[in-house]
Amino acid sequence: MAVVTFDQVSKNYGSFQALKPTALEIRDKEFMVLVGPSGCGKSTLLRVIAGLEEISSGSLYIDGEMVNQLSPKERDIAVVFQNYALYPHMTAYENLAFCLKIRGMRKEDIHTIVLETARMLDIESILGRKPKDMSGGQRQRVAIGRAIVRRPRVFLFDEPLSNLDARLRGQMRVEIARLHKKLQTTIVYVTHDQVEAMTLGDRIAVMNAGEIQQIDTPDNLYRYPCNKFVAGFIGSPIMNFLPGSVRKEGTGRLLFDIAGSGQQLDVSHFPALAAFDNKPLSLGIRPEHLLAAPVEGQAHLVRWEVDLQFVERLGHESFAMTTFFQHPLTARLPANTPLTVPSSISLYAALDQLHFFDETTGLAIR
Repeated sequence: MAVVTFDQVSKNYGSFQALKPTALEIRDKEFMVLVGPSGCGKSTLLRVIAGLEEISSGSLYIDGEMVNQLSPKERDIAVVFQNYALYPHMTAYENLAFCLKIRGMRKEDIHTIVLETARMLDIESILGRKPKDMSGGQRQRVAIGRAIVRRPRVFLFDEPLSNLDARLRGQMRVEIARLHKKLQTTIVYVTHDQVEAMTLGDRIAVMNAGEIQQIDTPDNLYRYPCNKFVAGFIGSPIMNFLPGSVRKEGTGRLLFDIAGSGQQLDVSHFPALAAFDNKPLSLGIRPEHLLAAPVEGQAHLVRWEVDLQFVERLGHESFAMTTFFQHPLTARLPANTPLTVPSSISLYAALDQLHFFDETTGLAIR
């Protein structure tokens, strides 16, 4: 077992609180991804698990054992860093074997483990090379292999793919996911790339300003963000937001007034909004939920006339950057959608795909 439990763990650097009191349980054999913008506290949280940062308050447990005072070596964890951290004067084989030698293992056992790990990572052909003679992807595989040979209770990955190009990042994502299924070990993975987070994580902890905003499955984070920050961070391109307020008519009908547009949406199907009469709100709509034409049989559509400013053509799809009464709106449209810049086009949004957020607290309104 390898359950990692945070009991109100915090980390301060002088007067700056990098990690606010955090309660979190990372389950046995789970692939937990920590994601958020730079400076959000995700690497600090990882380094606390590793024992590379001293806890300011609270308790950290691994398999029920409090490890606050244990050194990194005593915690039985392995860390894969962004910069690979390979010994430059050693071959790939020697890098993989080094920690096993320190443990005093027999040469025959070391050889067996190194070859088994090399086969798993498809790096048998480069075992005789030094890091300077390897590609970035090969160096990263060796760094991962060096963690695997230790057979730790917990693997920690600190933005391991940041130095790779887009093609290699995609390839290594597949390799890391495959390794997790094969090794059946608890993995905690830090990234700022939400695409990486969504494709790898069993669960994702979205962080901001030293706090966990939401922990959930990738699908639930996408469908049910708990606040405006999570809604704007998860998804690519990010969610569109339109400011406005709700007005309750005497008939009981609820209308959402889009700021500066003079346009109103009937949102009576969203009764929770009645509690926010005349309060500042944000309407959220994902780019993929904006349509260039109504779908046959699709009910409850609203039509917006927008000004097309720019088109980003990606071959299989296009991102249309538009403005709606000075409010930016991005639509994710099929590649064959006729788009001419500049022009005025119609976009259609289904009312059941809208999200609403309290502008004061940022919280989602369910």
